[in-house]
Amino acid sequence: MDNDVSTTPRALATEAVHAGREDLAALGLHAPPLDLSTTYPSYDTRAEAARIDEFAGTGARPDGPPVYARLDNPTTARFEDALARLEGTDSAVAFASGMAALTAVLLVRASLGLRHVVAVRPLYGCSDHLLTAGLLGTEVTWTDPAGVADAIRPDTGLVMVETPANPTLAEVDLDALAHSCGSVPLLVDNTFATPVLQQPVRHGARIVLHSATKYLGGHGDVLGGVVACDEEFARALRQVRFATGGVLHPLAGYLLLRGLSTLPVRVRAASATAAELVRRLSADPRVARVHYPSIGGAMIAFEVYGDPHAVTAGVRLITPAVSLGSVDTLIQHPASISHRIVAEGDRRAAGVSDRLLRMSVGLEDVEDLWRDLTQALSAPAAGTPRPAADAIPEPRPAAR
Repeated sequence: MDNDVSTTPRALATEAVHAGREDLAALGLHAPPLDLSTTYPSYDTRAEAARIDEFAGTGARPDGPPVYARLDNPTTARFEDALARLEGTDSAVAFASGMAALTAVLLVRASLGLRHVVAVRPLYGCSDHLLTAGLLGTEVTWTDPAGVADAIRPDTGLVMVETPANPTLAEVDLDALAHSCGSVPLLVDNTFATPVLQQPVRHGARIVLHSATKYLGGHGDVLGGVVACDEEFARALRQVRFATGGVLHPLAGYLLLRGLSTLPVRVRAASATAAELVRRLSADPRVARVHYPSIGGAMIAFEVYGDPHAVTAGVRLITPAVSLGSVDTLIQHPASISHRIVAEGDRRAAGVSDRLLRMSVGLEDVEDLWRDLTQALSAPAAGTPRPAADAIPEPRPAAR
């Protein structure tokens, strides 16, 4: 009987607890160490020079002790290794934020002369803006999943999709989409699903993006992003990260590794509560439509007949705030905040209506959440049509 735990396949819940920590017992440790050093002693400068040359040429993690915090960090590396295990990829590369991670991906592809991106809406508002504005010299073609194959050009470096999508929770058939991509890498933003509900590489994706700020951290107290991919692409990402400086702080890496250990429990518990809230919202006469993905999850989107602003103003237990994936429940109005930076016509065409609300369900008791939500839906103007003169707030930078 093979008892080698390093080679025996393990359940995701087990990996979430142990991945990135396998060497701790041999080190005489139980909790992962936090390395806050920005630089490290080096008495053999010839050997150091050779290691730096190796990294500059290949992007592989340097062997031996760390060199400099912008190049690599042992604590962050533990989080990267763990996330790669959960997503089923060779490697993962962490960044200061989800947008820094996406920027690095686009820069790697652009460095090869592949500046064209095919993308499916809706995406997170700032991802949409980064592509549309051409801030990195990229050009984007927006299409639906059925049109991806026809939209690909010789200079297409990436196909990008988010599923379930932010904020409508629309889903894409990843197997069919990966087939349509041919040799062009498919990037899937897996922030909403997490590897607990979906592992895109199993469906043909080659790059998986996370805003680690959300479910991976899980407590609303850490900012980060991460890309899971094969080792070849990871090496290019490390070189971009080193050159541009979008590194994840070691304390953030420590918190994200800790967050992964409870990720399956948190996602499944919040998903059960979300499913019950979906059932109740679907039967509520004040709610016009409820959006919820077939794979489940803790995100809900719903459209009200009345004024959505009255709902966000009326909650007391639920927090009216951007972001998602925390242990507490958050609600926000995408047309005003997270997707405000997307042009109004494009926003509405992607299904982001002015009466759509997005809710990230946390770990509170379902009865307490429903009591708060139903009283907010009963607030003046929440259950009646919104006057035409009720203007949407002026644009401001999007938050997720």
